[in-house]
Amino acid sequence: MKMNRIQFQPGLSLNQFLAQYVTQEQCERVLEVSRWPEGFACPRCNSSRFSSYRRGRRVKVFQCSDCRTQTTLTEGTIFHSSKLPLTIWFQAMFFLTQNKNNVAIPELRRLIGISYRAAWRLKHKLMQVMYEREQSTVLSERIEVDDAYLGGELPGGKVGRGSENKVPFVAAVQTNKQGHPLYAVFSIVKSFCYEEIERWARCSLAPSSLVVSDGLWCFQAVETAGCFHQREVVGKERKSTSMECFRWINTVLGNLKNAITGTYHAFDFEKYAHRYLGEFQYRFNRRFDLAGMFRRLIYATAKADKVTEQKLRIAEDRR
Repeated sequence: MKMNRIQFQPGLSLNQFLAQYVTQEQCERVLEVSRWPEGFACPRCNSSRFSSYRRGRRVKVFQCSDCRTQTTLTEGTIFHSSKLPLTIWFQAMFFLTQNKNNVAIPELRRLIGISYRAAWRLKHKLMQVMYEREQSTVLSERIEVDDAYLGGELPGGKVGRGSENKVPFVAAVQTNKQGHPLYAVFSIVKSFCYEEIERWARCSLAPSSLVVSDGLWCFQAVETAGCFHQREVVGKERKSTSMECFRWINTVLGNLKNAITGTYHAFDFEKYAHRYLGEFQYRFNRRFDLAGMFRRLIYATAKADKVTEQKLRIAEDRR
């Protein structure tokens, strides 16, 4: 069997990480370059002239030489008002990007040595960054789609698509001309109806793409969104798991569900499913460069807006 080069790529080793990100100063230099690639820019007047000093041991303050506005290195970013040093944040990002099956919050707590509540906030803030970063992902060319669910059966309730304890989402995988998977999108929907799928298709699919789906009626809405539709009806005599046209959507969905049940076991599907799906999507779409994924997440955190505790705790607005 031919070696899977993506699966066996070296990634960023622990020794390499410790050599580059072991001190607060090292992490600050990397974050500063990520936040201001062309040099400091005042958030008020955009001036590049500044002076800097330290407030305590961990807070680096920049003062604009023109308007005298002061800002810290982490102000307005995902690290805003965090009491944790950047070294802890960078350690968390290392484990979240370099571990194949990701890291659950209790394990992350043990790995970086912080309390459970601090690990929960840190993990969810990073997942929010991943989720927001993936909102602009658009699939094109040939795309396999399927309806999927997160959650378990509710005792005494309905089963299958009618279950009250499941969160519905659309799973889609783009493949290349050689039949290999490239990118994926996992989007929560209110239900599998024509209007919802049309809205999803307009946001997540490029016009003129070829969409391959099963016999679920609502997927015909992709045609309204400007895509071509190949409908492959499945049933007792024709199972999707044995059909080559659904090979990669079945494989990716299986990996997703195994990662969630194997790593997290359970979480509040109604409130946080969008973040866990966004986390898996972020990692999947950047799997071709495992070492680079860590650096890209640093850049994303530097560019992301701050996230309040209230925003962390509320469910996604499914408009």
